Amino acid sequence: MGGVNLLEAMVDAARAAGEIALRYYRGTFDVIIKADQTPVTQADREAERLIVERLGHAFPDCGFLGEEFGSSGAKDRRFIIDPIDGTKNFVRGIPVWATLLALEEDGEVTAGVIHNPALGEMFSARRGGGAFRNGQPISVSGIARLAEAQLIHSSLRPLREAGYWNGFAKLVDATDRQRGFGDYMGYTLVAEGKAEIYAEIYEERSGLKPWDLAPCKILVEEAGGVFTDLHGRPTIYTGSAVATNGHLHEAVLGLLRAP
Repeated sequence: MGGVNLLEAMVDAARAAGEIALRYYRGTFDVIIKADQTPVTQADREAERLIVERLGHAFPDCGFLGEEFGSSGAKDRRFIIDPIDGTKNFVRGIPVWATLLALEEDGEVTAGVIHNPALGEMFSARRGGGAFRNGQPISVSGIARLAEAQLIHSSLRPLREAGYWNGFAKLVDATDRQRGFGDYMGYTLVAEGKAEIYAEIYEERSGLKPWDLAPCKILVEEAGGVFTDLHGRPTIYTGSAVATNGHLHEAVLGLLRAP
């Protein structure tokens, strides 16, 4: 698979899925509450189905892992899909949601796309090829002192339930500014150099899924940052994630794990 052609196909598929989601977002839709108490809409399902059909036709040797329709086909080379990351925002009319799409090869994320049609943002990255927002290269900030850093966080209650409240409080005290943008947006803000730290902390059993994180990981890395779980492992499979500009990563992990 050619890297450029592959990424272009992923961008096109994400854009088409985003058009479906945006029509629902601006109109009306039904909401179903899944067993894990998270919502799903017709938009989620139609968007994921479109991506599977389009990329399955173009790359028949690839499998899929999607939030709505699960796993199918090959597992050593597969597309990972979250048709609408931030469905609760989507349902409530908050424009912080996006289609997330990544390619995983032999367990490593090698390409990723994040598309928010409501804000007109298309982020993309390919291993060794850099990170981009709407076709323009992006990079993390050079801030190397926690006292000057901006910290982005997701939901706070899961962080407390996971046992990291004290460490998070220490990180809050150590940083200059804190905001809770959440979902995919924390990662794009780090990748663009608009924030230095993003922490999404959950208990492993009920935490983040690979489709929540796959393209975010490569976007941050290709922008020059570092993406790991709480224990410093560069994985999307342990339920939590910490992304930084790289300069602050070890200090951030140390504070979060502090008793």
